[in-house]
Amino acid sequence: MPKDKYPTTQAVRFLKEKGIPFVLRLYNYEEKGGTKVAARELGVDEHQVVKTLVMEDDKGSPLLILMHGDQEVSTKSLARILNVKTVTPCTPEGANKHTGYIVGGISPFGTRKTLRVYVEASILDLPKIYINAGKKGFLAELSPADLKKALNPAPVNVAIQR
Repeated sequence: MPKDKYPTTQAVRFLKEKGIPFVLRLYNYEEKGGTKVAARELGVDEHQVVKTLVMEDDKGSPLLILMHGDQEVSTKSLARILNVKTVTPCTPEGANKHTGYIVGGISPFGTRKTLRVYVEASILDLPKIYINAGKKGFLAELSPADLKKALNPAPVNVAIQR
């Protein structure tokens, strides 16, 4: 695919509709490679590559949590903050049902349903981030301020080092 021909995903449409400035970045996706491969392929720090995780609370209500690529989510801490018994990752089928995206290509932008969005607070302090644009091997580079403007995510402190 020529570099000037990017896929038009729901995420790209969403960002354009909201007037959010972004730069699209394609890379060679590797199955199960995660943010480590994205960071390596784009020549950026994995801490700036933000993963979009789809979770459900104990009542089955879906939510998104945006986390640094080099960190994990403490689901116990997140459950405590949300005042629910548990928070668990969705199955790939559940994630697709809630977002309209497939695992490996889940973007927080342009999801099928409007979901609650939480962001690890320190992500908002980065100079720029790289986040999925709705397809495997396809990221949007943008400022955390624009992420905030687009999604109005609730900042949380639930990161654990991996």
